[in-house]
Amino acid sequence: MSRLPRSATLGLLTATLLCTGLAPSLAAPLPTTAVAQQPAPAPALSVEQARAAAVRILEAIKSGNANARYAQFSDQLKAVSSPSMVAATMRSQPKVLGYQLLSVRSGRTTSTVEAEIRTARGNRVLFIVINGKGQIERYYVDRADDPTSKVALQFVQAISGGQFITAHSFLNPSFQKEISPAALQAKWLGLQRETGSFVKVGRAVEAESTPDMRLVLVNVEFNRLTDNLYVILDSSNEIIGVDFPEYPAGPAPVP
Repeated sequence: MSRLPRSATLGLLTATLLCTGLAPSLAAPLPTTAVAQQPAPAPALSVEQARAAAVRILEAIKSGNANARYAQFSDQLKAVSSPSMVAATMRSQPKVLGYQLLSVRSGRTTSTVEAEIRTARGNRVLFIVINGKGQIERYYVDRADDPTSKVALQFVQAISGGQFITAHSFLNPSFQKEISPAALQAKWLGLQRETGSFVKVGRAVEAESTPDMRLVLVNVEFNRLTDNLYVILDSSNEIIGVDFPEYPAGPAPVP
């Protein structure tokens, strides 16, 4: 199948996003066959239980205890991580000096905790979704004040470094429910079957912008070729779509 020119692809991607809210390559597939019924999730913790679980989670982050932090992951998150990966991620992030719980809300099966963490590089507001077992189901960070291209670049750096849980934290909460860390991992590994092994992340350029959406192209070099990943963000700098090239451009000829 022929590859559309970049200008045409850019316009089509924007149109698709505005109509559906998702980039096509990471849109959730429609079910085609019946699947086995999954066991019902445990009911959500009470507000006080969720508060206590959040304190344990934040204390593990503050102390830098990678084993404790890994143990607090849900089974879904553990499947794409390990204590050594958690330790590497924690070393790459600014040290947490303190935290303050801002709100705790319990729903039917999960609780959402809002906390402000104080780090050596400034404060961040963090939202943690906790399941009925007191484990981290997912989390996301308020990055509304960060440069859009920087957010997109950090997302690609996380996914290319195998930090799929961190990469998942860049997604809009609704998008997180449709695309798991394991799905991000599968897309990234599948892309490299076409492009060759990852080499490095290049520049991030904001290519298009509307009041509700921003499109950033992040240049990524693989050992067979170099291509752009399309990262689409909303007005709060939360990622609402990612386009991994379905038909990557072939290797460039030798001059």
